[in-house]
Amino acid sequence: MKVILVEVAPLRTDDIQTVRSLPLFAEISESHFGALMRAAFLQRFPAQTLLIHEGDQADFLHVIVEGMVEMFSNSDGEETTIGFLEPVSTFILAAVLVEKVYLQSARTLGPSRILMIPAQAIRDVFARDPAFAGSVVRELAERYRDVVRQLKSQKMRSGLERLAAWVMVHGERRADGLHVRIPFAKAKLASYLGMTRESLSRSFSALADQGVTVRGRAIFCAKPEGLARLARSTDSHEQL
Repeated sequence: MKVILVEVAPLRTDDIQTVRSLPLFAEISESHFGALMRAAFLQRFPAQTLLIHEGDQADFLHVIVEGMVEMFSNSDGEETTIGFLEPVSTFILAAVLVEKVYLQSARTLGPSRILMIPAQAIRDVFARDPAFAGSVVRELAERYRDVVRQLKSQKMRSGLERLAAWVMVHGERRADGLHVRIPFAKAKLASYLGMTRESLSRSFSALADQGVTVRGRAIFCAKPEGLARLARSTDSHEQL
């Protein structure tokens, strides 16, 4: 078994302020937030480190301070990417709150700094701090809406339309068009969109009619309006 050395990093003042600014912790009392931070510790992980394993008991709430995390699931040797998380965000709140097992696994895609808050500390503060409890409910409601959006996309869009929507959501508008850089392997993007690598490649070729060109992981679209029509986007805050 490969042994991965994990560095425990000091929790800096700016890290604490970054966590405090998250909607989940914005309304919590100073005393309760201080209690959570005293119980927490910050770790540095190299790329491809398994952070949590599907089926294990939830023991920490994870806060991504730096890096990128892939959420995925495995069944009969087949792996499926469920989503990607970037700073500053948390996972997996629901399992922590109800003392259940993880329903998905997580690993780093690059060097990352993750704040680990013990699950019991989260549950204790949830029971004592009404403002924090309200923030938890809102956070879970937003996550539920994200799941519904993703389910709708899988059910109501073709693979080509899902790809177009992903490019629209993650693109940066410039004077000459839309620019996107895929921050991970194309195979992971294909898995996340419910496509094979071959169908992803064909879909990129099909998007040439919308002015899309692909060089490695760099995507450029000269006709964002046409791409938006193809994506059939109805929600400007859609997360795909």
